[in-house]
Amino acid sequence: MEWRSAIFPKSVTTQPTKWLIKSVPHLELIAALFSGFIILVTWLLESHLSSTWFVLFHLLAFSIGGYAKAKEGITETIQNKELNVELLMIFAAIGSAIIGYWTEGAILIFIFALSGALETYTMNKSKEEISALLELQPEEATRITNGQEEIVPIKQLKIGDTIFVRAGERIPADGIIRTGSTSIDESAITGESIPVTRTRKQEVLAGTVSLDGAITISITKSADETMFQKIINLVQSAQEEKSPSQLFIEQFEGTYVKVVLVAFSIMLFLPYLLLNWSLEESVYRAIILLVVASPCALVASIMPAMLSAISASASKGVLFKGGVHLENLSHIKAIAFDKTGTLTKGDLMVTDAYYAQGTDTDAVLAIAGAIESQSTHPLANAITSYSKEQIGQTKTVIDVVDLRNISGKGIEALVEGQLWQIGKPEYVGKELAEALHDGVLNQLASEGKTVVFVKTEDRIIAAFGLKDTIRRDTKMAIQSLQQSGIKTIMLTGDNERTAKAISEEVGMDAYIANCLPEEKVNHVKELQQNYLHVAMVGDGINDAPSLAAANVGIAMGEGTDVALETADVILMKNDLSKIINAITLSKRMNRIIKQNVFFSIGVIVILILSNYFQAIDLPFGVIGHEGSTILVILNGLRLLK
Repeated sequence: MEWRSAIFPKSVTTQPTKWLIKSVPHLELIAALFSGFIILVTWLLESHLSSTWFVLFHLLAFSIGGYAKAKEGITETIQNKELNVELLMIFAAIGSAIIGYWTEGAILIFIFALSGALETYTMNKSKEEISALLELQPEEATRITNGQEEIVPIKQLKIGDTIFVRAGERIPADGIIRTGSTSIDESAITGESIPVTRTRKQEVLAGTVSLDGAITISITKSADETMFQKIINLVQSAQEEKSPSQLFIEQFEGTYVKVVLVAFSIMLFLPYLLLNWSLEESVYRAIILLVVASPCALVASIMPAMLSAISASASKGVLFKGGVHLENLSHIKAIAFDKTGTLTKGDLMVTDAYYAQGTDTDAVLAIAGAIESQSTHPLANAITSYSKEQIGQTKTVIDVVDLRNISGKGIEALVEGQLWQIGKPEYVGKELAEALHDGVLNQLASEGKTVVFVKTEDRIIAAFGLKDTIRRDTKMAIQSLQQSGIKTIMLTGDNERTAKAISEEVGMDAYIANCLPEEKVNHVKELQQNYLHVAMVGDGINDAPSLAAANVGIAMGEGTDVALETADVILMKNDLSKIINAITLSKRMNRIIKQNVFFSIGVIVILILSNYFQAIDLPFGVIGHEGSTILVILNGLRLLK
């Protein structure tokens, strides 16, 4: 399909044409709503309109509302050589007009056009995450050739080329560091909230950020084989997979249309030939059959209920991108959770502080805060915030000079002529660090915390334990899900020790550590084999493929644009406890939809049989058909409460 290939090129190097994505569904929705407006105006002014204007207004509503679906139905029939519901709806509307029921036919077109427009809008909206992903990939790189730097497009990079990446820049390609060292923010790929140190001969990934050091990189993978590109491909392929329910609906659609059209053809002539009906009566009964057998009530039995449930959930902070996702949520047997930004807040905080005996804690905190305030590292930000919380804004001006960032290790500076060093145990001296308090380093590390030491005059005087803290509602949400019989699994890019500590604190059923995005997708698919219906909750770019692969993808409202676009459900208030409320609503909605479907099918069967036995005429057939539609709509609106 040419339009699809324009949005998802094999070599993704240009921005997609956004107006193509956004304008088409808006136009279709506007056309459907405008046709409904014409129908309403015509109905209100019916007594003041001549028959000619009455027909013209309805023809206008037919044309505006039905154009998109008529074109789709005819095109798909020609391409697939298979009849579809779009054609049946058109035939039913035309049949209604032929026997003089213009309003009923127009309403039929309006309801079907509106549902189709909403479906198209949702499908196109879900593909915008590709645009968001592309914005994170640099378009150019600094390549070094024969000692000379040159700016080149990413697509010109080849395996073996050497590129230069400055501090603060996003790495454009997968490769191995040749010179230099730096702290790398890998949250876009692994979800790990704490930057990792990368130095000579170590691998770096496209899409990650070099925080505090300049490095040269030897490229090891072409642009279309990087981990970043794999994320894009995984999102695309996972979204294009059809669920079993979608396949069933497609098969049912063709069968239903064939059965109705065959029954219509039989009713046109067979009663006239075998039952001594007049030809006029046979044609009349066939048209009634086409009207009462149209799936208007079936469509109305599902869409109003879904929209009501979606509106009710949105008012409580849970946004669904379509009714199908709300429907699927009730079938979930297991939920996989990302850690950083999902189970945890995603912001590092100082949770523990230890000081050497005889230390002026306020003075140490003030100096550590002053030094760290000049760094943008997440660990530094956490210590700076902690210093302000504990002692407030100090009035004494602390003169920090000769400050140096030691890439991947820590920071040092002179304060009143004394050298202060703040950083990892390896930087300040592991033996000195372990001697501060017996077992402090191992204890904090076993709890999944990062330990930062403060050293001056060759003496460790303070140690801080930092951790990404658990959200307030996390434990309650996990417990509620488990009480409902749903298994909870944490998938995280963190190391084994951190993952275990967080999992035990939260109360998860299981956890899997050291997960790259591709591995998260594989684990989600393994869970689907065991539990059939699996949801994934995440917030980062690295979660996008697994959100797309899960039966239901759930994103935190404060998550990245890519996660929000990829997910089927968004927790606007970042409240995990809302998941169990949404599952309850999903079960209630499915129950009401089943009531509506059985009722609408029952009415259609009764009307068809009554028509066959000549027990009803067209007005009663229309009343029965439209009356059942109104009843199922009202039943669906109960979900608004």
